[in-house]
Amino acid sequence: MQSRRLLLFVSALLLALLSLPVIAAEALSAGLQQWKLMVDGVAREALVYVPASAKEKAVPVVFAFHGHGGNMRNAARSFAMHQQWAEAICVYPQGLNTPGRLTDPEGKKPGWQGGIGTQGDRDLKLFDALLARLKQDFKVNATRIYSTGHSNGGGFTYLLWAERGELLAAVAPSAAAAARRHPEKLKPLPAMHLAGEKDPLVKYEWQQAMMAAVRKVNGCAAEGKPWDKLCTEYPSKGGTPFVAFIHPGGHEFHKDEPMLIAKFFKQHPAAK
Repeated sequence: MQSRRLLLFVSALLLALLSLPVIAAEALSAGLQQWKLMVDGVAREALVYVPASAKEKAVPVVFAFHGHGGNMRNAARSFAMHQQWAEAICVYPQGLNTPGRLTDPEGKKPGWQGGIGTQGDRDLKLFDALLARLKQDFKVNATRIYSTGHSNGGGFTYLLWAERGELLAAVAPSAAAAARRHPEKLKPLPAMHLAGEKDPLVKYEWQQAMMAAVRKVNGCAAEGKPWDKLCTEYPSKGGTPFVAFIHPGGHEFHKDEPMLIAKFFKQHPAAK
């Protein structure tokens, strides 16, 4: 009887272990830590990769924000900034349930505040809290703090540029156009925008208007030049160039984006 109970216990334990999400194991094997912190009395989370050198010397920081309905785990898998730039601290925050502008009007899925002052600025406060903790626990290179994000996360990256631009060295929003509502708040900053020509959700013409507004803000030349595959760089005399990555697909996160985003960030520390 005892042997049978032991066998049943072991079988149940193995079944429980096998049922754990695969991405959790991937995150642990990649050296990611799961952080939990309170922001305005609300529990928030993020997956964070910290290189061993961060205790000894100032290192870059890259924030990557998932799209509406996504989560920090698939952001870590998709953006994989910790694999593209292993010398940088990489932060994949977790959004809270929030109404989407284009989908999920009831707010049953996680996402990011869509405008300045909405949702009590809860996600701007999350960014502030995460950055403060990083600066407290590690050596952060203040001239190399970056943000990227896809869809709703890309819109939030534009919002960060508008509200926390003085802290950022460069940004790389993907499949987003949210900041077209307040381009006057953007100050010149190296930027990359990644878009699909057949995007059925965030219409390509919306994104074209956003890119035109960014080129104007950054004082970019009218004519661009090749920068990488499917990429055009618009130089700026002020040192704030704009790069457009235009692929023939839709709203999906393109497989080449992680490499291109990391390349762009590495090229652009903040002006001292």
